[in-house]
Amino acid sequence: MKVLEQDIKTRQFKPVYLIYGDEAFLKKSYKNRLKDAISSGDTMNFHYFEGKGLDLQEIVSLADTMPFFGERRLILIEDSGLFKGSGAEPLIDYLPQMPDTTCMVFVESQVDKRSRLYKLVKEKGYAAEMERQDSRKLADWAGRILAQSGKRITGRTMELFLSKTGDDMENIRMELEKLICYAGDETVISDADVEAVCTERVTNRIFDMVAAIAGRRTKAAMELYEDLLALKEQPMRILFLIARQFNQLLQVKELAAQGGDRGIVASKLKLQPFVAGKIISQARSFTREQILSYVNLCVEMEEAVKTGRLSDRLAVELLITKDLSQG
Repeated sequence: MKVLEQDIKTRQFKPVYLIYGDEAFLKKSYKNRLKDAISSGDTMNFHYFEGKGLDLQEIVSLADTMPFFGERRLILIEDSGLFKGSGAEPLIDYLPQMPDTTCMVFVESQVDKRSRLYKLVKEKGYAAEMERQDSRKLADWAGRILAQSGKRITGRTMELFLSKTGDDMENIRMELEKLICYAGDETVISDADVEAVCTERVTNRIFDMVAAIAGRRTKAAMELYEDLLALKEQPMRILFLIARQFNQLLQVKELAAQGGDRGIVASKLKLQPFVAGKIISQARSFTREQILSYVNLCVEMEEAVKTGRLSDRLAVELLITKDLSQG
């Protein structure tokens, strides 16, 4: 990201950029900043393409056209899927000879780093991966936003705040706006402020649901499930999140068996340290065999839904009520 910052600051742009990764907020931020810096508001020489199945010959033709009364032509391509499979050959052939009056920016969610197009972009321009940020960086970033509004927060309260918001920066930004408005003239954000206005992320409820399953508190697990359905969460997404939670527990069990501590778990699984601590604690409620049983059950329930043997809602209910405690 330092390269992007430097290029935007100096206005010395490379011919092609690729912005990709899991952190949507950072991708959107750098996409817009690059667009504004490269185009300088020139809409006549800006072209935007989105989605799969693009006409690459049209893009090549535009890229080969001199800018109209401007310094540079910008072509922004988003979610094209060109970095995941075949079909990018026209661009691969063209990019090495693209005129220096054209700049091409790709914004993608998933990228195959073995693809020819990815390697070419790295060679001719710059590829920036926008990863989920760790808890320290998120806390620093959130603290700066609060400071700009004249607010302060303790480390303990920041940890509580991030435990509710998760590591999605867009969600953090929205929750900070709510906090700032709620605090009013108060300069210090308190635990009570966080508890009063911050929405608990869905994955926290999934964590509680898995804890209830582990403790054979079926009624509590079903109540959490009903709460998620009331929040318009789809049963298949809930099933996916439960499966992901059990997969994390399995990874934690294996790391713990190798002597891994909270820091190692957080690093290996790319989790915030306080989240890693909670998962380590929860993993102690299961044997490895029990976790494996639930992982396999999640796969079975997903397959049952896909083949039409069970409805999605019933599949999750069966998963919750199935007693594997003796596994």
